[in-house]
Amino acid sequence: MAQTGFFHHIGTFLLFAATVLLIITDISAPVVNNISILKVNLGSSGSSTDRNPSITFGTFGYCTVDNMASGQDFCSQSEVGYDPVSIVEENVQNVEFSDSGTDTAKALTRVMILHPIATGLAFIAFLFALGAGVVGGLLASLLSLLTFAVTLVALVCDFVAFAIIKSEVNKANNGSTAEWGAAIWTLLVSAICSFLATFIVFFTCCSARMHRRRGTRGVKDVPEGYGAPARRRWRW
Repeated sequence: MAQTGFFHHIGTFLLFAATVLLIITDISAPVVNNISILKVNLGSSGSSTDRNPSITFGTFGYCTVDNMASGQDFCSQSEVGYDPVSIVEENVQNVEFSDSGTDTAKALTRVMILHPIATGLAFIAFLFALGAGVVGGLLASLLSLLTFAVTLVALVCDFVAFAIIKSEVNKANNGSTAEWGAAIWTLLVSAICSFLATFIVFFTCCSARMHRRRGTRGVKDVPEGYGAPARRRWRW
């Protein structure tokens, strides 16, 4: 792929970037307290204005940050699927959710198992893209397309699940606010990276194959009796 090596390197870098961004989403709360898909700010708590209590929802659980009397954070155990609505109702006043909204949000948190699956697919695609050859590039582009599809499904489910909570918290007008966290945006950017990488890597593979065919056609068989022209020797 010497003719298209520069663009192939761009596609490889995009796959690497998608992997890193997906890892950031994977290690959101409760692994890392302050990385969240959705953050609910609970407002000032008690007499201390230095405290900013909040709830951070992540891939495999949640954390309540700066909301305990001791000043320590509390994080749930990492598990596939949890009930974000009940957590909000325990910590936010005057918030009401419908039964359908509660069940939808709870069910869609189980779909977040696709986050680490997409991470693994992106990493394997990156490894194939590193390898030289048309076959490795084609496998990388196929895996990149699969990564994009899995990431897109997870992204839509995340937006739907936490949009229910975000909408109800912001409508309550009780001093609490909800906002999207960094993990949802890293998931979005990773989907864009894998989408672009699919076409870039596939284009470089097709282009390299075309250059290779043209190279073989350009080599003509030399007829018998004809050899390479002898070099003229100069005598000084």
